[in-house]
Amino acid sequence: MRRHWIMKGVMFGVFAVLAAFLFGYVAMSLWNWLMPAIFGLKTLDYWQALGLLVLSWIFFGRFRGGHWHRHGHHWRHRLAERWMRMSPEEREAFRRDMQDHWHHG
Repeated sequence: MRRHWIMKGVMFGVFAVLAAFLFGYVAMSLWNWLMPAIFGLKTLDYWQALGLLVLSWIFFGRFRGGHWHRHGHHWRHRLAERWMRMSPEEREAFRRDMQDHWHHG
């Protein structure tokens, strides 16, 4: 039984490495094909493309699993319901508070 789980772990590791290589190579190829021609940007090497891909996944939520996605959807739904119940004065106060919070510097 233990051997089975070790093999699963090894296979998962191999798959993860292959997937990272493939995604990095695809990102590098697409960037180097499109971005210099369209926007005049420099080409990327493999490691830069992989870093850019990871950074975009972090910024745009690619690392979220199904559980986090459902949780985020529920949170947005609750916020929308709360917003609809607010009076115009409450909405303005909320906007002001958020602006003060995020633009305090």
